[in-house]
Amino acid sequence: MTLTTILIVAAALIGIGLYGTLSQQSFVMLMMGLELMLNGVMLAAVGFWSLTAGGLPTGQLLTIVVMAVMAVEMAAGFALITAVYRNRQADVTEGLTTLKH
Repeated sequence: MTLTTILIVAAALIGIGLYGTLSQQSFVMLMMGLELMLNGVMLAAVGFWSLTAGGLPTGQLLTIVVMAVMAVEMAAGFALITAVYRNRQADVTEGLTTLKH
């Protein structure tokens, strides 16, 4: 694969994730859109490092760290979504008018 192909796929992932994040009302779909955007950024980063830096492992290591941070972020996000649903019975963003209890 060429760098151009990798960057086109990464841009498509970022675009689909941005559309999903901005157009959806469900908390879960928002999280999925964010995940797609972060995956597109990681794909672009790995593509740059592997095709321009001669395959040095520093870029791949950074991507693994970013993946671990993404997993923690998604776990915390889903925990917050579960807490909001248990307290307010709201599963869409418009179901919450205020953040006060």
